[in-house]
Amino acid sequence: MAHRILIVEDQPDICKLVRMTLEFGDFEIHEAHDGESGLNMARAIKPDVILLDVMMPGLLDGYQVCDRIKKDPELRAIKVAMLTARRQATDLAAGEAAGADAYLVKPFSPLELIDRVESLVGLAP
Repeated sequence: MAHRILIVEDQPDICKLVRMTLEFGDFEIHEAHDGESGLNMARAIKPDVILLDVMMPGLLDGYQVCDRIKKDPELRAIKVAMLTARRQATDLAAGEAAGADAYLVKPFSPLELIDRVESLVGLAP
């Protein structure tokens, strides 16, 4: 059975890169382009992993989406990997406070992305 992955990313080029990288694995890939639609889609499809951009347009940023997912009894088992260009300790702390399971700093390599997703869904050795 394919693992369900939700990419929540407002930059089309990054979204495309992530999708193309993961298409080689046994993943069912879904996309959302802002925090609100990402949260709604998470509720609808219950993905195994959410790859969540930190800075997005709209009412909810990635930290807020992550926080809501982790506080929702029906969603909190979903693994959340934050995608960000920001690497300061305060950013990592904010991700941790929101309950993020992993952190990928842009630019990340396709191999790093695959390794992280596989470890989050339990496929890594």
